[in-house]
Amino acid sequence: MLINVTEDTFEQEVLKSEVPVLVDFWAAWCGPCRIQGEIVDAFSRGLKEGEAKICKVDVDTNPNLSFEYQIMSIPTMIAFKEGKVIAREVGVRNEAKLREMLNLG
Repeated sequence: MLINVTEDTFEQEVLKSEVPVLVDFWAAWCGPCRIQGEIVDAFSRGLKEGEAKICKVDVDTNPNLSFEYQIMSIPTMIAFKEGKVIAREVGVRNEAKLREMLNLG
């Protein structure tokens, strides 16, 4: 399941999550983001219950998060565990790379 996160919900959904979280920073006008979005959606459907959480942040409507996490290019994927960044990738990435970012093997 994909969760759309905002500046108001980021702390609760991402930083305080009890499971690893993959955050997709994207924008509606971004072509590569649409491709990454399809990959992220398929990846999220393949996760086991409680294995990880997948969140999306629209950079246009959440500029403070974009600034805080230094999003210079999109799509950018950032993996969090226990509130800390554990991996970061810029550009379109396949499901195997997303799994690796979350240390899911």
